Amino acid sequence: MLQLSSLTKGFGDHLLFENVNWQIAGGDRVGLCGPNGAGKTTLLRLVAGLDEADSGSITKHSATTVGYLPQDGLSHSGRSLLDEVSTAFQPLLEVKQAMHEIEGQLANGQGSREEQEAMLERYSDLQHRFRDEDGYTIDLRVNGVLEGLGFTPDQFTQTTDTFSGGWQMRIALATLILRQPHVLLLDEPTNHLDLEARNWLEDFLTEYPHALILVSHDRYFMDRVVTRIAEVGLRTLTPYTGTYSEYLVARDARIAALLEQKRRQDEEIARVRMFIDRFRYQATKAAQVQSRVKMLEKIVPIEVPVAPKRVHFSFPDCRRSGRLALELREIRKTYGTTVVLDGVDAHVERGDRIAIVGPNGAGKSTLMRMLSGTEPPDAGDRIEGHNLVAQYFAQDEATRLDPKLTVYDTLGASSSTDMLPSIRNILGGFLFSGDDIHKPVSVLSGGERTRLAVARMLLQPSNTLLLDEPTNHLDIDSTNVLLDALKAFKGTLIFVSHDRYFVEQLATSIIEVGHGEANRYPGTYEEFRWSKTQRAAESADNPADMPNTAPRQSPASARTRTPARRNTPAAKTPGGHAKREERRRRQQDDRRRQRTQSARRKRIDELERRIADREREIKDVEGAMAAPGFYDDRAAAQPVIARYEKLMWDVGDLMGQWEALQQVVGDQESQS
Repeated sequence: MLQLSSLTKGFGDHLLFENVNWQIAGGDRVGLCGPNGAGKTTLLRLVAGLDEADSGSITKHSATTVGYLPQDGLSHSGRSLLDEVSTAFQPLLEVKQAMHEIEGQLANGQGSREEQEAMLERYSDLQHRFRDEDGYTIDLRVNGVLEGLGFTPDQFTQTTDTFSGGWQMRIALATLILRQPHVLLLDEPTNHLDLEARNWLEDFLTEYPHALILVSHDRYFMDRVVTRIAEVGLRTLTPYTGTYSEYLVARDARIAALLEQKRRQDEEIARVRMFIDRFRYQATKAAQVQSRVKMLEKIVPIEVPVAPKRVHFSFPDCRRSGRLALELREIRKTYGTTVVLDGVDAHVERGDRIAIVGPNGAGKSTLMRMLSGTEPPDAGDRIEGHNLVAQYFAQDEATRLDPKLTVYDTLGASSSTDMLPSIRNILGGFLFSGDDIHKPVSVLSGGERTRLAVARMLLQPSNTLLLDEPTNHLDIDSTNVLLDALKAFKGTLIFVSHDRYFVEQLATSIIEVGHGEANRYPGTYEEFRWSKTQRAAESADNPADMPNTAPRQSPASARTRTPARRNTPAAKTPGGHAKREERRRRQQDDRRRQRTQSARRKRIDELERRIADREREIKDVEGAMAAPGFYDDRAAAQPVIARYEKLMWDVGDLMGQWEALQQVVGDQESQS
């Protein structure tokens, strides 16, 4: 499908790629990995045709389409959200417009009988193309992608100019994936997505029918989506088969093997040079010396990729807080007429590790500000526990750095004396090395400032950390530095993050924010998602009893609820009773899934009957429209044409519902 041949690309004296050969086949899902500055974005731009190689070529079939999503810099204007994203189907929309024009001409009785017959033939061709390319499901597909990426139906008519930069990137992503290019290039597509949108995108890309090349700093996302890895570094591409986690193991093994080969090569070179130096001036050894000199000239030194340096350190000591770290009581917060938090309670004990989740705009950052005390609530109380020493990392923490200080001085000014020796190691872990540490903060990019702000936080003693999106703009290695430090942290941790792997590794309970509420769930994020799935299934089985997956509460009771686990009979009664309870729950879950599947199959059967009925009506109407003289009476023909058009749209909509349900049923049966 796409092939790189002897590709060379550099910028000035810095050579990124040299004689690179690489091939992408249809259906490949490739993750590009490598250190910052290795050339991952440059490679995507070369494949997209936005940059030119210094030498070599990129060849693809003439019919192969390529779509590219950059990290930033995209904006849209002049259309509504729905119209902008629908441009992904521009050829089909033009077919639809042509069909409408022919319908109008026929309804108005324009043209002679021969011209009308030609129009009917043209209309039939357009209609078959529209149907074959699923034109009748355009609205269904656009709505599904927009809702999956976090847009609400009331935003569909909103003009694109009114969306912020992060939402502009979502608009571009929605348009691109609906266009379904044969080679899809995504550069950090998850940067502006919350967890729910990332989960949706993971599922979508896993089923993507064409080739995909992806750059992402989200380790979990890479594990879920890609099946191959191409490591960018040392002016070449090194291919690996498998997920990102499998790549890490294979890469370490490869580096170890290269180190051993280099050690042997260095020993051999040293031995040959020793021979040359020893016998250089002996005439009887001249031929052997020259032979070895030529041998040295032919040796290609083995280059070993620089293994990422893992920085390990501990937080500075801080006295322990009391058993109660923080508490919110009946918190209410509004902005204008928008109620963000309404009667919310939160009880945080020492040692809790809580992840706050929810869609963008639900109130996660607002809740973090209430917990940190940086913003007062409109009503309710915030209570600090004994000996609380809290540190709050806000989303805009990078803007609070002193622009006059250097990188090193920024950490030095915030560090205790015993942490000063660790400053250089920490800066290295966050990609500040060499002369970078002497740069003033004023010349740093937004990403560099964020990394510096995270590094500064790690030097300050505290027993409670409140972190709002600390992994934004961090690559995988820097995220791992932060992750290792937080795993070893012995205090209380409350955080917001859209990095699934980061959340899975740290959180022991989840607070879901939305609709003015903050509901708490014990367990990991994976267990929280399973719980939501079960509640959704129960809601589908009993719509009258459970209208919402998270029922609305009164302000007085809308608090962070933790389902009781310590006092349940199953927990108190050892042995057989607990096992019987577990078995009973499994049986209930199985019966619930069976009922849900049965209801879906009945719905599929009903849809099939309705589709068949519509298709029979379409056939009858087509027969009437094909009758001689049908268009002679324009007034009589118009209702029949309108009926025909409505039937075609109905069939398209029903087929879309049928395909979606078939997919869900198939996925459930494969999992069981």
